[in-house]
Parts: sequence; C-alpha cells; structure tokens
Amino acid sequence: MSRGMKLLSSRPLWPIEDGLPDSFAPLDRNARCDVAIIGAGVTGALVAWHLIRAGVSCVVLDRREAAHGSTAGSTSLLQYEIDEPLHRMIRSLGRNRAERSYRRCRAAIDAIGKLVRRLRLDCGFERKTSLLLASDRSYLPELREEFSARGAAGFAVEWWDRARLRRESTLPQPAAILSQDAAQLDAYRFTYGLLTASRQSGAAVHDRSPVLRTRFGSRGVELHLRQGLKVKARFLVVAAGYEADAFLPQPVTALHSTYAIASEPVRDFPGWPADRCLIWETRRPYVYLRTTARGRVIIGGYDEPFRDAAHRDRLLPRKRALLERRFRQLFPCIPFETAEAWAGTFADTPHGLPCIGRHPDVPHTWFALGYGGNGITFSLIAAELIRDGILGRRDPDAELFGFERAKA
Repeated sequence: MSRGMKLLSSRPLWPIEDGLPDSFAPLDRNARCDVAIIGAGVTGALVAWHLIRAGVSCVVLDRREAAHGSTAGSTSLLQYEIDEPLHRMIRSLGRNRAERSYRRCRAAIDAIGKLVRRLRLDCGFERKTSLLLASDRSYLPELREEFSARGAAGFAVEWWDRARLRRESTLPQPAAILSQDAAQLDAYRFTYGLLTASRQSGAAVHDRSPVLRTRFGSRGVELHLRQGLKVKARFLVVAAGYEADAFLPQPVTALHSTYAIASEPVRDFPGWPADRCLIWETRRPYVYLRTTARGRVIIGGYDEPFRDAAHRDRLLPRKRALLERRFRQLFPCIPFETAEAWAGTFADTPHGLPCIGRHPDVPHTWFALGYGGNGITFSLIAAELIRDGILGRRDPDAELFGFERAKA
C-alpha cells in the first residue's frame, strides 16, 4: 500500500518556483482522532480544513512530502466546465442532474476564492474567463449545442465567431465559447497554506509517513505505519488521488499520461484574448493554456493512455516539442522559451464526474477522489460533502458524485 506509483516526472514547475513553504514532521507516536486522512495533497488539505473547522479532530498522513504527488504537477485551471460537455451530460444523466453538477462546480470556484481571502493565502488566485475553442470546423455543431445548453441553464456565455476571434486574438479556430466564472491558482502553495492553517487550528499533519496496512473493526479503523506506530480513528478519508485503487474492491477509473511545459517569464502577451483568459478546446485529448501571476505561460495536453511511469517519461522530450510547436501556432507574436517540462498521471471516469462518498464494500471509509480535469474543483466539493456526511447533515448533491450514481 505504501509504495504507490510514480505520479510525476522530475521538475514540475511549482516546487521549483515556490520551494518548500512549510514542513511537517513524520509521525513519531501513536495517535487517536475522529478522522484519519490519507493524502496531503490539495484534496486532503481541503478535507482537513473543513473537518477541523467543524470541530472534527483529524490526522493527515502522506507517504511523500506534502503536496509532492499530483498536486505538484497540477496546472491549476479552475473551471466549472466538466470534461464531459453539458449537452452530453444532459443526455446521459438528465437535465436536472447535469445542470446541478455544473452549478455545484461553479459554486466550488466561488468557495475556493472565499477561502483564499479568509486565510489570506498567497497562492496566485485570480478570477478569469475561459475560452472553449472549436478545434476545427467539424466541431462547430457540437459547440453550438453546448452554447445553447449552457445558456438555457443560466450560465453567462458569449459566442465568438471567426470574426470576433480574429479581432480579439491570433487564434486560428473557427469559433469559441467565452464563459465567465473561471479562475486559476498555484495549487501547490494553496495546499501548503491550507495544511498550515489546519495545523494551527488543531489538525495533526505528518508527511513521509506511509500507511502500510489498515485494519477495520466494529467501531472504526486502525492504520499501521512503520516502527509499529498506529493511528486509530472513527473514520478514514482516502484522499490519495490516483493511487486510491489500493483501497477499492475494483478500479473505477482509467489512467492517462499528461504533459505540460512552462515558459520563462513573458513581458507582453500580444494576441492572447480576454485579459489572458484560460484556453482549451473541443478535440479530445485537448490542449489547454493559462498564464501565471508571475508572467509565465503554461500549456499542457497531448494525453495518452498510461502504460507505466518509465514509458510516460520517455515521451516527455517529444511531447515538449509538440506543445512548443502548438503554442507558436496559436500565439506567433508571444516569445516562448521553455523553462520546465514535466509529465504526470491522472485518472478519469466514463461519466466525467468524481467519486466522492462511502463505498458499500469498504467500512468506515469516505473517498475524496477528484478525478478528471477539474480535480481541484471536485476536491472542494468532496471536502464539503464529507464534512456534512460525517456530521450527519444531508447534502442534496451527494448522490450526483457518489459511487451509487449509476443506480440513483
């Protein structure tokens, strides 16, 4: 259980740019708490904060240093748009449930912004617009359908035709949807800020503390660590991201490899529309772009099915070259010199939604698994749902994101 997988290649941007904002000592004594959380990435940090603020004692454990799994490689775009377009979700889930899923994601972005302001976190949080591009003319009918679905659901969207794109940018695509209510941040620094604040409020946070095995009893769970140490808890929260299959009876996701590069700081951004909006496209797998508070450009994509970490990392030089070429096609007037390039592993589900809540075959355990391209947004939702579930509160959206969704 403790070995896990190699989630990232070397040299993701955020740990290099931010260093180590805080440190958390390994567990050195037995502990007892209401909730034990496995995973000190952005998901575990959000869950810990929500629980400790609700008066629920918790211990956070991670086999790595905090935030050095998938969180360190996150490109940290915050969008209410789920990877599965709204018009397709309406067909598969029904209009009410699909629109509620999208609205809950929009509310999560607002909640993240409020949390950043409340804790005064220096994590590069900025509100943004988001531009969804038709990759070529063959995608126009689907994009039109998506535009109509979002408008009917009450989302603020604008249709940008080819003439508007030409006026506003150097982008060559035939059309796009501009959406309000997006944002971006530095998930690595955000996570450290949350963990520090949670520790100050009473949570115990221990990285470099791998859980070797778990034992479930009638009243809770017992985690076994190295040197005979134990953590006893009423509940376990698994926030181990793409390594969570070790805790599940069977896998619920497909793994993919993804690639990203970050530029040296750029002074000007000629041809980038809508005040440096987030950009992505309809083609799957899609390419996506953002800028950072320090003036860098991040472009990622060219995903493919995951084989193993060594194969994923061998492809990095070729993927870097493809991303650099793609950026120059989109923004020929912006100089781009790659500063860092990295590869990572992520998981998605067939329906595009995360897996949050209780699994019927795993006792005393809550899962906070923010799968897909909206992982940080889903993580905030997971923190709210798990807090309310442990406190015995009913959340009407819980069934949207749970393991029993297909049966609901």
